[in-house]
Amino acid sequence: MAMKALDIYKHLPKTNCKKCGYPTCLAFAMKLAVGKAEVEACPDLDPDTKSLLGGVTRPPVRLVTIGAGERSIAVGEEFVLFRHEKTFYHPPGIMVQVSDTWPEERVRSIVETVREAVVHRVGMDLVLTGVAVRNESGSPDRFAETVALAGGGSSLPLVLIAADPAAHEAALAVAGHYRPLVHAATEENRQDLARLAKRYGCPLTVRATGLKPLAALAGECADAGVSDLMLDPAPRSLRDYIAAATEIRKAAIGRTEPGLGYPIFLDTILFGETDAALAAGILKYAGIIVVPLLPSASVEAALTLRQNIYTDPQKPIQVTPGIYPINEPGPDAPILLTVNFSLTYFTLLGYLEASRIPCYLFIADTEGLSVLTAVAGGKLTETLVADSLKKFGVADLVDHRLLVIPGYAAPLSGKIEDATGWKVLVGPRDAADLPGYLEKEWKA
Repeated sequence: MAMKALDIYKHLPKTNCKKCGYPTCLAFAMKLAVGKAEVEACPDLDPDTKSLLGGVTRPPVRLVTIGAGERSIAVGEEFVLFRHEKTFYHPPGIMVQVSDTWPEERVRSIVETVREAVVHRVGMDLVLTGVAVRNESGSPDRFAETVALAGGGSSLPLVLIAADPAAHEAALAVAGHYRPLVHAATEENRQDLARLAKRYGCPLTVRATGLKPLAALAGECADAGVSDLMLDPAPRSLRDYIAAATEIRKAAIGRTEPGLGYPIFLDTILFGETDAALAAGILKYAGIIVVPLLPSASVEAALTLRQNIYTDPQKPIQVTPGIYPINEPGPDAPILLTVNFSLTYFTLLGYLEASRIPCYLFIADTEGLSVLTAVAGGKLTETLVADSLKKFGVADLVDHRLLVIPGYAAPLSGKIEDATGWKVLVGPRDAADLPGYLEKEWKA
C-alpha cells in the first residue's frame, strides 16, 4: 500500500540538506507521497531504504510513452480509482485502424484524416492520436510496407498489431526508432516480442485472458528487460472489458499485484458498438483505444468526452479576466458581465459572434466557477465587479454607464449598482437568449 508523507519522512535522513532540490526532508516526503518526486533524488539513502520507498512511492500505474516527437503520447501515471478523488492525468490515445490488405490510397486517406482532424472546444484543439496498423495479410513484407505508408511513426504514433514475430521484426526495421506500441505478446510469442521490444526500445502490450495470467506475462516481459508495458485483458465483450479494467485499476491503486500496474489497451474492433466501446474505454481506464474510422459526429463526441473526463475537477478551465471586444464595438456598445469559466465564455462568444451585435464581454475573475456557482459561493460579488471595472478601465471604453449582468446574478443587481454607480440591466439566464435580448432591450 502507498505510504503517507509522514510515514515516508520517518525513513529520510531529516537533515534538510536540500540536495534533493526541496527545502526540507518533509517537503521531499510530501512530493514522494503523491508521486511527484523520485526517491533517487536523495543521495543519502542506503540501497535498502531506496528499494523500500521506491516500491511505495512510484505511480501505481506506470507512465508509458508511445511515439516520438511533438505528437508522442504518454499514458498511465494515474493515482486514483475515481476522478473526483483527485484527477486523471493522461488522456487515452485514440488510434484509428488501417489494414495491410487495404489499397494504398485508402491507407493514405485515413492517415491524412487522422493527422488533420481537430475539434476546437473551449479554447483547446482536440485531436486524434495516431494510427494502428493491423497485419491481416499474413505477409511481413506487406505489413512493413503499410507501416511505412502510414508514416512509419514519423508524424503520428503507431500501434503495430500482429501475432507473427516476423511481421513485427519487418515493421520495426522500418519504424522501430519512432517507438511504436507493439501488440501483443502472448504465451506463445512472448520471448520473441520481448526481445524485439527491448532491442528497439519500444513499449509492448501483453495479452492474456484472466488477470493472474496477464500479471504473470507482464512480469516475464519485465524480467526480460521491457519496462514499458501495456495490458490487454483479451475481453470477449464490452462487459468483460469493464469488469477486467476495473479490477486491474483496483489492483494497481492498491499495489496488490505489481504485474498489473500498467496502462490498459482496448481494441474496440472486437465489439459491435464502437461508440459505446470508445466511451467505455475513456471512462474506464484505457490508455490506448483502437477504433475504426469514425464519422465526424463520433469523433467530436469522443474528443469532448475525453476532454471532460481528463480535466482536473478542482481546477476548471479558465480564461484570462479582462475586456474582450466582439464584432468591433464602439462607445455605444453594451458591456456584458460574465465569469471566467471557459465553457461559459466560449458559449457566449459563439452566440454573440453569430449575432453580429457589437459588444464588450467583461470577464470577472471568479476562479473558473460558473455564474450560478460563483454567486452561491460568494466569488462573484459587487466588490469584485467594482474593482474589475476600475482595473480594466471599462468606463473609458464607452460613453454610457449601463452594465448587463447574467440572469443568475440578478440577486446582486442592487448591490452592484450601489458599489459601482452604474445602472444594472439583468439579462437572460440562457446564453442562447442573449442576442435576442440585446436586439430588443438594449438602449445605449
